[in-house]
Amino acid sequence: MLQSLRFSSRQVALISTFIAIGAVVRIGVDQVGDMVPVPAFGMVIKLGLSETLSFVAGFTYGPVVGFVTGFLIILLSDIASPLGAGAWTPFIASIIGLLGICAGVIRRVRSHPTLLMMTISAVGLTLLSEALQNLWAALFYNIPIIPTMVSGVPSLVTAMANNVILFPTVGSKAIKFMQGHEPTSAENSGPSESPGLRKAL
Repeated sequence: MLQSLRFSSRQVALISTFIAIGAVVRIGVDQVGDMVPVPAFGMVIKLGLSETLSFVAGFTYGPVVGFVTGFLIILLSDIASPLGAGAWTPFIASIIGLLGICAGVIRRVRSHPTLLMMTISAVGLTLLSEALQNLWAALFYNIPIIPTMVSGVPSLVTAMANNVILFPTVGSKAIKFMQGHEPTSAENSGPSESPGLRKAL
């Protein structure tokens, strides 16, 4: 398990870059959302790369990295936003991180991204994410669940369109790129022993 979590400095840089990109895009989208009419705010903030990049990290490097990537994108963007982090932050961050966990599980079934697999993943994980976010909102604010789900349909449609477009395009390309930077067996095994050292041992 520990060996599977060993990464080269190049891979750490890639993951960090993805977290930074996701956070910056989310901050920018939030600022755009502040400029639109209130009814449209809930739809605008569903645009972005948070779920796509969480999926990419989880699919490429496993559930733990996927969760951490999604969680940090939300956490860092909330901290850096004018409103700051709120009571919702750990819950929303955990939900986006969950998509990274799911991506790591999906890779056990399909190791290479295809258009069909990425599209189905986008649909299924968007439904899961939006359902959990609406459920949290209903429980946290003590409002009925069914009306919350119904009022969240426009946001669901926006999030679905966003992910169905980005998962098979940006997501697939990012996964293929990052898979090309996975550690080789030689890198994972560390420095090899010389014959003289082996004999001395």
